Amino acid sequence: MLFIFDKNQLVHRKVTNKAILLAILGVVVFSSLLSIFMSTTLYRTKILTEEARLIVMREDNEFSKDKLKEYILQLNIKFPQIVLAQAELESGHFTSPIFKENHNFFGMKCAKLRPTTNKGENKGHAYFDTWRDCVVDYAFYSATYLNDIKTEAEYLDYLRQNYAEDPTYVDKLKQIIEKNRE
Repeated sequence: MLFIFDKNQLVHRKVTNKAILLAILGVVVFSSLLSIFMSTTLYRTKILTEEARLIVMREDNEFSKDKLKEYILQLNIKFPQIVLAQAELESGHFTSPIFKENHNFFGMKCAKLRPTTNKGENKGHAYFDTWRDCVVDYAFYSATYLNDIKTEAEYLDYLRQNYAEDPTYVDKLKQIIEKNRE
């Protein structure tokens, strides 16, 4: 016989055979599912050659505007439509050498006083291993310097005053945002 102690009533209660069978069945089902999951996961990783792993990684890191938009949203960066427009404008609609060689959408310089994902400097700008690393770096920039900005209007005003040298920068961003809505 098997007993369990009931702390509330300070008594020992007899465990029924039905409860024991259900507990054993639960353990068996759980361990079976776990072993199936582990074996298929291990099997899948074992059958991938190093070349296949690199292909999967390369496909994941392949750039597209849709992937960029999705990643900006995933990182929960404030004002994603403005940030996407910045990436387009700063990178010459994803054609500039700084974007292509440095994976740098925003023309960012090397950060010195905040967390960063950049790997150094190339052509006077920060360079990144992947375009995703650049977006993470922008998220660090945003979290460090833009945390007090609450509205799109405040953010655009910040960009006008502190970020862009071009006096028509914000107007260009608004045009890109409008085009992206179509």
